[in-house]
Amino acid sequence: MNIFDYLEKYNCEQLIFCHDKATGLKAIISINDTTLGPAVGGTRILDYESEEDAIVDVLRLAQGMTYKNAAAGLNLGGGKTVIIGDPENIKSEALFRVFGRYVEGLNGRYITAEDMNTTPQDMAYVNDETDYVVGLEGKSGDPSPVTAYGVFKGIQAAANEVYGSDDLNDKTIAVQGIGAVGYELCKYLYDAGANLYVTDIKKDIIQKAVKDFSANAVDPDDIYKMDCDIFAPCAMGAVINDFTVEKLKCKIVAGSANNQLSDVAHGEVLKEKGILYIPDFVINSGGVINVYEEMRGYDRDRAMARAATIYDSVKQIIEISKREDISTNMAAERMAQERIEKIAKVGNIYL
Repeated sequence: MNIFDYLEKYNCEQLIFCHDKATGLKAIISINDTTLGPAVGGTRILDYESEEDAIVDVLRLAQGMTYKNAAAGLNLGGGKTVIIGDPENIKSEALFRVFGRYVEGLNGRYITAEDMNTTPQDMAYVNDETDYVVGLEGKSGDPSPVTAYGVFKGIQAAANEVYGSDDLNDKTIAVQGIGAVGYELCKYLYDAGANLYVTDIKKDIIQKAVKDFSANAVDPDDIYKMDCDIFAPCAMGAVINDFTVEKLKCKIVAGSANNQLSDVAHGEVLKEKGILYIPDFVINSGGVINVYEEMRGYDRDRAMARAATIYDSVKQIIEISKREDISTNMAAERMAQERIEKIAKVGNIYL
């Protein structure tokens, strides 16, 4: 692959490869954009099929963080880290401390946090070597509950647009992926009276959701063709693709997963099918809002209140989409890019 072509495609400022033979660390850090502030984004561990897959994933995720932070009105840029390997086998104190040294070497250009297959304890090891890490126990901690709350508010905003009310009572919602965020989201939806259909690759989690939320279990391949009001992707990215988009029977797609569209063109396909898509980097920004509040001096109530404003951001994106007759994902990107361009001009003033 031509790496600089990929950097240009995703408007990436810097791509850093980190390797340590002793611990087995193979990490890639993408610093996408630092116009608004230091790049912030979590560290995920995944056993990628190829190094190229890992590079493309980290570039896409970091760009998503740039849009997410800008759309949420935060003074932060976008970044991300992927660590290549099986999380069940490679995680160790030494690995995370070595990674922390690499983060420290960036001198604040990048600030990391937990993400898929990493935990607050993992970040504590990173914190032994650098202060450029957020989401720590005793501070903001696990961002999943705040992320889930923001997704819930975004779903309410979407329901208000499509069904004329925030009320989710008796709405049928299919949740794909009930990990940390998906499970917390199910709590909110269940308490709001929704009828839940759930799927996950882990059977024990499905059984727990069936018990706790009176949910109906669905095979992973069948979740796309559920006759439901709302489809909530909360697992991996690229789940809206050429194969799945024609199966959807919902009126709304709104969930916490990053990079849900395998191609930006699928946003237009959803629009043509009459399905309201709520862009992931807007609706799932509660997590980064949570760590942003940690950087300011954490206050839980303030973090939740700010996450609640995702409702207003979703409504704003819907209005832009309708006014300009563009897909909601293009409307969200435009809103984020406009903020970046406006704030970039502030830097033209000499101090």
